[in-house]
Formats: sequence, C-alpha cells, structure tokens
Amino acid sequence: MLRLALAFLSIAIAAIGVAAEASAQQWPDRPMRLIVPFSAGSSSDIIARIIAAKMGERLGQQIVVENRVGGSTVIGTDAVAKAAPDGYTLGLANTTTHAASAALVPNLPFDPVKDFTPIAMIGSSPFVLVAAPQVSATTLKDFVALAKASPGKLSYASAGTGTLAHLAGELFKVKAAIDVTHVPYRGTAQSVVDLMQGRIELSVSTIPPSLQHIREGKLRALATMSEKRNVMLPETPTVGEAGVPGCEAGLWTALMVPAGVPADIVRKLNQTALAVMDTAEVRGALQKQGVDPEPGTPEAVAARIAADIVKWKGVVASAKIGAH
Repeated sequence: MLRLALAFLSIAIAAIGVAAEASAQQWPDRPMRLIVPFSAGSSSDIIARIIAAKMGERLGQQIVVENRVGGSTVIGTDAVAKAAPDGYTLGLANTTTHAASAALVPNLPFDPVKDFTPIAMIGSSPFVLVAAPQVSATTLKDFVALAKASPGKLSYASAGTGTLAHLAGELFKVKAAIDVTHVPYRGTAQSVVDLMQGRIELSVSTIPPSLQHIREGKLRALATMSEKRNVMLPETPTVGEAGVPGCEAGLWTALMVPAGVPADIVRKLNQTALAVMDTAEVRGALQKQGVDPEPGTPEAVAARIAADIVKWKGVVASAKIGAH
C-alpha cells in the first residue's frame, strides 16, 4: 500500500513538473502589465514605456504600463510583490523602491529582497549637483569652500524629505564635511525655478529636469554624482574628479517580477530585456533620459539592492532622517 502511494506521489510530482514546463513554453499567451510606482510622464514612467513597448514586440504580446502611485512608491511596489507569480505582472524597480524605502520605512508591507525576483538591470541615472547662477562658485571645490566659510547659510534642494535626492544630498554633506540646509520640495520643477531665481544655492536631482537650463547657461552643473562622466553632460566632472570622492549616488532602474515566477520565464524575460537594450534605438532613448544603460543579470540586480540597502541605511542613521 505504501509503495502504491509513493508511486502515485511520484507520478503527481512528475505531472506537475511537466505542466509547469509546458506552461513556461506557452508563455506569454495574453497581454502583460508593467506596474510603475511613479506618476505618468515622470522620467521613470518614460523609461518603463520605452522598455515595455520593445519587449512586447519581441514577446508577441502587449505589455501595458500601469501607474500605481502613492505611499512614496510603496503602494505600487507592494502590488508587484503580491501579484500572481505567473510572469504576467512585472514591476519597475529602482533605488527608491528597493533601497531607500528599506532604509527609511521600518515596517514595509513587503521584503525588498525575498518578495521579488530580479529580471535585469536597465541602467543608472546619476544625480547632479547644480548651482544657482548667482553663486560665485564655478567648481565643486569652490562651493565646498563657500559652505565651510558660512556654516548653515547655504541651502540645497531635493524632491522631498526622505527621497533618494535628499539622501544623496546628506551623503554629499558628510563626505564634503559641510553644513548646508536641506530645503525639501514636492518634486523637482519648482526647485529648478527657485534655483534659477537664487532662492536656493544648490540642487540635487537627476539630470533631465535641469539639463536644458544647464545647456543654456542658466544653471551651472558642478559635478555628477557618478563614477564616470555622463553622456548627457560630458564636460561636467564626476564628484571624484571634482574633489569629493565617496559621495557617488544615482537612481538605478531595473525590472522585477514577484518571487516564485518559474525560472524559464525569468530567463526568457532577461534575454528579451537584454536584446531590447542592445539596440541603438533603445540605448539612445534611455540616454536622453540621463540614463547610462547597464544591461545585466538578475544576480547583478540582487547584489546592487543588497549593497544599496546597507549604504542608505548608514546615511539615514548618520543624518538622523526619520521615517516619512
């Protein structure tokens, strides 16, 4: 009797394996969705739509971008974590959703490591330190000298308290050993206006919002917070070149699926994403958004998340930034 039961169990297990393999081979047989925890029209949304359109063409199914905003990206990211692990729900992840949130929010409804399976890294968009035209500093070293001469008198803008730009600004303060006042904004647009009008002295943001003003000479890019120069600002030095190494900070972007998606589907998604990002059209479109394409393996994404959680938790602790 026991032998008969074991035999039936073996047959059942084999049948499940065959069914899973067949399912993976047939996938995708209906439209998919890509959840983006950022508003429509944002840089992250534009990146998502670039990738979704081209991956959908290669997979033979439409990938619909679904903007799920709220909770400082927590709501949309949680929706990805709790979606069915069938390969039909993808999520756009970045440093904010999977590292800054882990550093800032004590009780996330998801585990940024265990509840997701990485698909591929898309690329990184470094922050740029931009000075107001009225500021006499023409280099980052000049700005640091000004700040040290007048502790607490100068200010820097970010897209809001607890955002990655805020954390990047605090990291810069620590590495440069300066005291400048943080001025949070609800987004970047108004901070760019105030920067040009001299109400604040410095801004920490991604490249696209201020790029045109920099090119027109209305704003001054002091340094990119990256290890290598950005193609959109080739004349702007990195923070290391400008004399403040160690404060590199950027917004990497990647694709995720919920944990438990079959390995065959993960592999196919990774191969499709890499093929899409290997085209000149997509690479050029990403670079226009200030993104340095960095296609890579799921393991590379997982390693980046783990390292960034440790990094930003350290910054949050040293700057005494409370949960928001």
